[in-house]
Amino acid sequence: MFRLTVRRHFMIAHSLPREAFGPAQALHGATFVAEVAFRRRALNDDAIVLDIGAAGTVIEEVLAGLNYRNLDEHPDFAGKLSTTEALARYIAQSVAEKIKDHDDGRHLEGIDVTLRENPDAWATFSLDLSA
Repeated sequence: MFRLTVRRHFMIAHSLPREAFGPAQALHGATFVAEVAFRRRALNDDAIVLDIGAAGTVIEEVLAGLNYRNLDEHPDFAGKLSTTEALARYIAQSVAEKIKDHDDGRHLEGIDVTLRENPDAWATFSLDLSA
């Protein structure tokens, strides 16, 4: 399995209004490093998984809808917790939706999104596209 990973960063504000989140229940900011990995069993005719520029453009389009936004007010998170894990799933699904019509996007086996909150803590969501 081949994997191409492209990184970008973005900043959000949100609150996590449940007892389990302690001080994070209040409105706070977070800066994430998003690592989006595209998986493919075989390389294309150009010996790549996906064009890095095209991958970066799709990721930037998805993150533009989140960057500098208060997720408490974001329509896609209405009534939902915007945890790191939930955000990773949202980004993976959004990237998959945007990349599916790209020539090489149709041949992807999966997309993995890792969100790093700091060097010691991160969450990953893996989306299987082969089904």
